[in-house]
This record gives sequence, C-alpha cells and structure tokens, in this order.
Amino acid sequence: MSIEVLDPGPLSTLQDLGRPGWAHLGVARAGALDRGAAALARRLAGGAVDDAVVETTLGGIVLSVRRAVTLAVTGARCEVRVGSRQVAHGAALTVPAGSVVTVGPALDGVRSYVALAGGIAVDPVLGSRSTDTLAWVGPPRLAAGQVLAVGRPVRWPEPPAAVVVRSREAVLRLRPGPRRDWLTPGAWEALDGASYDVAPDSDRIGLRLAGPVVERRAGELPSEGMVLGAVQLPPSGQPVVFLADHPPTGGYPVVGVVEDADLDLCAQLRPGDPVVLRTG
Repeated sequence: MSIEVLDPGPLSTLQDLGRPGWAHLGVARAGALDRGAAALARRLAGGAVDDAVVETTLGGIVLSVRRAVTLAVTGARCEVRVGSRQVAHGAALTVPAGSVVTVGPALDGVRSYVALAGGIAVDPVLGSRSTDTLAWVGPPRLAAGQVLAVGRPVRWPEPPAAVVVRSREAVLRLRPGPRRDWLTPGAWEALDGASYDVAPDSDRIGLRLAGPVVERRAGELPSEGMVLGAVQLPPSGQPVVFLADHPPTGGYPVVGVVEDADLDLCAQLRPGDPVVLRTG
C-alpha cells in the first residue's frame, strides 16, 4: 500500500514517539508535538502505538490514496474531505483506492495529525522515523510528488473520539528550574499569573512568549543540557519554552520547567494567542 503527497502544505513532517537517548550526541528527541492528538489518531485508525503519522502545520495536506486504507485525522480542528465529500474529523475512515484526501487548513490550533492503519513505513534514523526540524535528522519534510509506503494494519479501528474543545486562554504551569537563582528578587513570584502572547517566530523548537520582561542578572552560562519543557530566559527577558526539536544544550539560564501535561497544549498555540503562567 502507498499514498502520494499531492500538496504538502506549509510544513508537513513524519513523526512517531521520537528518538530519546541521543542528546549526548547533540541529537534532539523530536516526535509529535501534540503527543495526545497523535496517539489518538493512531488508536482511531487501528495503528500501533509507535506508528509514524503525518504532522501538518496550519495549512493542511492533500494525499492521493493508491489502495484502500483506513485513516484518521485529529489535532487542530480542520475540514477533511475525501474527493468532494466532507467527512468526520476525529473518526476512523475507510478510504477507497484512487481517492484524494484533503486535510484543510487549521480552523483553530496549529497542528493536525493524519494516521493510517499500518503506519507510514520509512526507514528509521537512530531508532525513529521522526523529522527533527532543527538539525533535519530523520526523514525530510514531505514534498509534492513523494510516495509513502504504508505498513500492514495490526488491529481494528476504534470508534470516533469525543470532540476536544480547547479554552481560548492557555495556562502553563511552571516548576522551578535549575537556574531560578538567576532571577532578581521577586521575579519568580511575579511570574505567577503573568500574561503573555505567543510570538510569531514560535515553531517546533520553542514556544516564544512576548510580554512582561522577566528580570534576571546579567551574564552568560557555559552551555549545559536542556530538557523538554525547559523555560530559558535570554537577555531580552522574554521566556522561551523548549519543545520537541529543541537543542540539547543552551547557554541561557533555565529558570523554570513547564509541567509535562501542559506541553501538548503548546503545540496548538498560534501567534498572538494569550498564555498565562502559573508557578503556584
């Protein structure tokens, strides 16, 4: 079985669970940015827990199905069409051979996930089929005319998922980071309830926040290891939340770490969306 990419949209990549354990060689984890949405798509389509899925960014993707396949689209709400017929978002769909599947632009959120029964069958790089957009380790970004093999399904599809309605206001909970002592007195307390907007240059590497300046002492640190969700504070005083494709090391102080349960939300925040930080 195979599918052809007719239009990849602005940025579509392949993502699985990522490649943890290579940071000591300078290789990022990568993997689906909205892990919950990707996992749901796999379950709905009848895929395995580590199947590679397609992650789209804002603009969707158009695929041509060469043989009948079961698929599911989750994540950012969007219009899904098989030919001219609109079909359900968040449900397993059996698509006939020769069909054109259109995953439209995100109506809210940023990233949609397309899972196919059997998963996308590409050769792993360092144990993962995820695309790292910082170092471009793994499969290249999807391109028009590219043909992707689909593996053999392992189980039956699941019933449709409940619709997830996200609040307009995002709340990110922070735990103190290893360099909290680089903050000036009272700066950590001032972060509790502080409001920011998502900056336009946010991507899979980091969620950049624009708003109140967080006061920190002057100077630089030697490069040190970074973890998923680390909140780094550059001299501008504007926080950056490291996401799946973050560099393994950095020289700015990590003053906090976002709770793991809140990281999927970061994947769906658009430039200009409001974000409230909580430290309590």
